[in-house]
Amino acid sequence: MSSAMGAMASSRGVKTCVVKMDSARSARGATARTRAQAPAQGSSMRRERHTTRTNAYRHAFATGEAMDEAALKEFLDGLKYDVNGFVVAIAQDVDTGAILMQGFADRTAVEYTLKNRKATFWSRSQKKLWTKGETSGNFIEVQSVHLDCDRDSLIYLGIPSGPTCHTGAHTCYYKRVDGVGGAAAEKDGGRHAAEEALTTLYELEATIEARRVEQVDDDAKPSWTRRLLDNPELLCKKIREEAGELCQTWEEDEGKQAATNEMADVLYHSMVMLNKQGVPMSDVLAVLRQRFGTSGVAEKASRAPKK
Repeated sequence: MSSAMGAMASSRGVKTCVVKMDSARSARGATARTRAQAPAQGSSMRRERHTTRTNAYRHAFATGEAMDEAALKEFLDGLKYDVNGFVVAIAQDVDTGAILMQGFADRTAVEYTLKNRKATFWSRSQKKLWTKGETSGNFIEVQSVHLDCDRDSLIYLGIPSGPTCHTGAHTCYYKRVDGVGGAAAEKDGGRHAAEEALTTLYELEATIEARRVEQVDDDAKPSWTRRLLDNPELLCKKIREEAGELCQTWEEDEGKQAATNEMADVLYHSMVMLNKQGVPMSDVLAVLRQRFGTSGVAEKASRAPKK
């Protein structure tokens, strides 16, 4: 397992003050690195998933409380605009946490985003209000907006309907700077020349996908991940085994570190199973998010019967 997880990068969330709007999520259908390297592949699937995601939230949006105009004005007045009248606006994928793009927003752009839930900025090159996707059709449907402690930057948490970058990449942040071959080390560098800034969970997902598609010579020893993917019976056995060992950490009072290690094993093997069945991790997180505020008993009763 360690070889499969060795390349994982970690990241931490940003603590913010929150401007509340109804938020929820569903999912896209490909791993983040695959999207960055081959943006044209699977576009119809992404759009289908985007439709499913946005439809899931439409009722919640429709029944949300109307925005108080006086409170909105007070909020907009309180932002710390720069000398040109802008605040920084960062678009972030609500499912994966990927940073999609960064732009600038004036008062009108922020107001439009809050009222219409489409990521909107001020285009400094065109000198006009600009809604992401108005030309390409790749909108970012905003689920919530977050304000930093200095009140001079915002995060638009949203659902992208397609690639965000004009290059066709999933995000505008697809070139790594540090490390061997990085953009800081050589001209036009950047590992793979198309590497998204992935959080730990999605780096693991991308690593598992890479093991699935890699060529393995007949005389070569496959990785543990590849062995599991090629042998679903072994994979199911390992998931059951690791789940039992996680429970054992409680039953035998083995301590927090043991529980942490066993949970990592359960998560890894479960994600290999998801890959085997073509299920992206963002689908799982979407389901969890949609369950917020819902009784577990009621949610389970609402599921379609198993075949």
